[in-house]
Amino acid sequence: MIRRIEHDHFRFREIVRGRIKSGLRKYVSKGELIARVGKNKVSVPIPQIELPRFKFDHSQGQGVGSGEGEPGDPTGGQPQPGSGEAGEGEGEHVLEVEVELEELAKILGEELELPNIQPKGQAEVESRREKYTGLRNTGPESLRHMKRTWKKALRREIAQGTYDPSNPSIIPLREDRRYRSWKVKTEPQYNAAIIYMMDVSGSMGAEQKEVVRITAFWIDLWLRHQYKNIQSVFIVHDATAKEVDQETFFHLRESGGTKISSAYSLCRDIIEERFPSDDWNIYPFHFSDGDNWSGKDSAWCIQLLEEYLLPRSNQFCYGQVKSAYGSGQFKRDLDQNLSDVDGLVTTAIPGREGILDAIREFLGKGR
Repeated sequence: MIRRIEHDHFRFREIVRGRIKSGLRKYVSKGELIARVGKNKVSVPIPQIELPRFKFDHSQGQGVGSGEGEPGDPTGGQPQPGSGEAGEGEGEHVLEVEVELEELAKILGEELELPNIQPKGQAEVESRREKYTGLRNTGPESLRHMKRTWKKALRREIAQGTYDPSNPSIIPLREDRRYRSWKVKTEPQYNAAIIYMMDVSGSMGAEQKEVVRITAFWIDLWLRHQYKNIQSVFIVHDATAKEVDQETFFHLRESGGTKISSAYSLCRDIIEERFPSDDWNIYPFHFSDGDNWSGKDSAWCIQLLEEYLLPRSNQFCYGQVKSAYGSGQFKRDLDQNLSDVDGLVTTAIPGREGILDAIREFLGKGR
């Protein structure tokens, strides 16, 4: 039977869950959850349902707060000088609730109706896991099960009639000892590699990078919910491409031109060296404002996609972030030449309000 406190806790968690689902678009667009992420949890600010407050007592009796005086008179001491006037509106009261990242991923999946990912058939790696499953009479002393050992000794002494309740001194013999036993279980484990690529040329400003950062957070959250083992790679490019760490990826800004093929070529080399497609589920994500150096370079990108990246990836995603300086031509080139190719998803991200729709486009096919 569930205790009352457990039932109340369950109801509270369901209320929190409902509040997060109803305000998911706000949480995504503001990006405020990213700074609140811990190791396995995230702190979610939620408006309180109701706050305790004082109420007027309309009875005729005298009590504390009644008697002579005018509204606003101090109840003790002298009034202190100050500046400004008191406001009359009620402030916003926010309750911060810790939510498991796993639970947050489930909420995202339910709200966007995301299907569970079906890993590629060849991307299965066997992992060995030792699990304690029972007891045996022999084993190393470090694995001795003390409770079962003393219980066995007690049963023996009671059966022999040597147990004295007034002096319950039990000394286990060698045959009383019990040790934990284990077995090695081999189970399939799917690995995933996420390769993030971003244009950091002069046309990609701070707001565009923030849109990419928020989008990448929620993509990463969902994929980590689907896979146990994930490795992330970060590539930045202007006219040339290079691999960087996560911090650099979201804060670096260059002033050069844009050559997208440099990022796709580096992505190809990294997959070739580290992530064989038979063992890895590969997800490249590229974010840009759509500008490229030339139509010739765009043609080379399309060739790289057709001949190498798409055949080896579960899904290749291109997100075009709106910029005041971006032409948006690259997405049109991809849609025109690869619209009927399976495994390629392109979407336009007009701003923060479009992040949730972009995530639905990227992850909605269950690849």
